[in-house]
Amino acid sequence: MKILERWQWISERREVFPFFALLGLIIVSSIISPYFFTIINFRNILAQVAVIAVLAAGETFVILVGGIDLSPGAVLALSGAVVAYLMKFLNIHPFFAIIFTLLVGISAGLINGFLVTKIRIPSFVATLSMMAVARGGALIITGGSPISLFPPSFRVIARYLGPISGLTFIMLFIYILGQFILSKTRLGRYIYALGGNEEALRYSGIRADRVKLFVFAFSGFCSALGGIMLTARLDSAYPIAGEGYELDAIASSVLGGISFVGGVGSLIGTFMGALIMTILGNILNLLQVPPFYQYLARGLVLAIAATSLARGVRFAK
Repeated sequence: MKILERWQWISERREVFPFFALLGLIIVSSIISPYFFTIINFRNILAQVAVIAVLAAGETFVILVGGIDLSPGAVLALSGAVVAYLMKFLNIHPFFAIIFTLLVGISAGLINGFLVTKIRIPSFVATLSMMAVARGGALIITGGSPISLFPPSFRVIARYLGPISGLTFIMLFIYILGQFILSKTRLGRYIYALGGNEEALRYSGIRADRVKLFVFAFSGFCSALGGIMLTARLDSAYPIAGEGYELDAIASSVLGGISFVGGVGSLIGTFMGALIMTILGNILNLLQVPPFYQYLARGLVLAIAATSLARGVRFAK
């Protein structure tokens, strides 16, 4: 009887599906490509997943309250352009450049949150507007050309400590912090409650708008951090960086069991979803699949995940 009860508890966890999907993808990938199970390839996977996973963490917070954020990729590009411009042309110390850039990302998130909570614009439209503004800002700051060659003290972010990149440690810190907020704090309970029933949360005296402002600000922070990480990894800031990353962030959340209805899911599932998206792209590259077919494959994976994990989905608020 205890075995059946434990199995029922396990089967009800939304992280079960992404876990077995990830395990199956690893097994299949190791069979179809002899280069998959190599130390070099796993180093590449860990470095690649770091940026997407950080963006997906911020996206998860927004989806948990029943919203959607379409601006992470563009805010990433804007943040990369800002930190590069400050260091390259204004000779700002990397530490202060990073702090200022994180504030830029938080500000972008707060603007999104303000438009959603005060102006009452749907999150889809508000963040779509921010996506256009941030992308335009990145193009203006860079002049449409990459900015390269930064101080060694900035590039240390992406330096390897043994087999693991510094980017991986940053990603793990964000997930530990995010999971702590969601599972161990009152704010985390409010986030789940807001996604589950906003009206009930308002009637209980909780200021739902402040919770929404926080989650959008956190998403902006994660996007800015992702831009800094990618710029350090490439040693260049590209104005078109992050194109399509918002799709990967949303897909990682959905694959991880986060429901668009809101109030259901965890960052553990999101991390596995990010790994699935990264490994899928990795194995397609190893098999030399053309990029446009890769977009098709990733879109199909997202559609399948959304169908199986988000039945009864309603439009994001």
